[in-house]
Amino acid sequence: MIRLAKACDEPSIRTCAEQAYAHYVPLIGRKPAPMVADYVAQIAAGFVHVATDDQGGFQGFIVFYPEAGYMLLENVAVLPSAAGRGVGKALIGFCEHTARQLGLPAVHLYTNEKMTDNLSIYPKLGYVQVAQRTEDGFSRVYFEKSLD
Repeated sequence: MIRLAKACDEPSIRTCAEQAYAHYVPLIGRKPAPMVADYVAQIAAGFVHVATDDQGGFQGFIVFYPEAGYMLLENVAVLPSAAGRGVGKALIGFCEHTARQLGLPAVHLYTNEKMTDNLSIYPKLGYVQVAQRTEDGFSRVYFEKSLD
């Protein structure tokens, strides 16, 4: 099940981000942005959704919100213990579905160039690389998926 995050989900979200992104710290040389994000503010803004299992146990989360003319998928993370079960794919699908419901024609996202798993996963989900640049000290690769 995917639902809107509540304030009480913040510790689980933060733990998930720490666990999901920890192995990238040595590659990037510092914590990636999702490890230091302000999840309290993002939850309060209604930008965070969580995935739970059949018993309501936390599995992962996604952060997305509408921008000018598209949906920005800012972050998706799954607990390592839930990896490989389609949780991330379901969360991304939920983001795309929400964008369609809002009449947005595309989903945009970015990932760090050192997160090579993501660089191969997103094209398999229909995302096309559209740019690569450095922002906030991170080398980012930008993807877009048209929803029409």
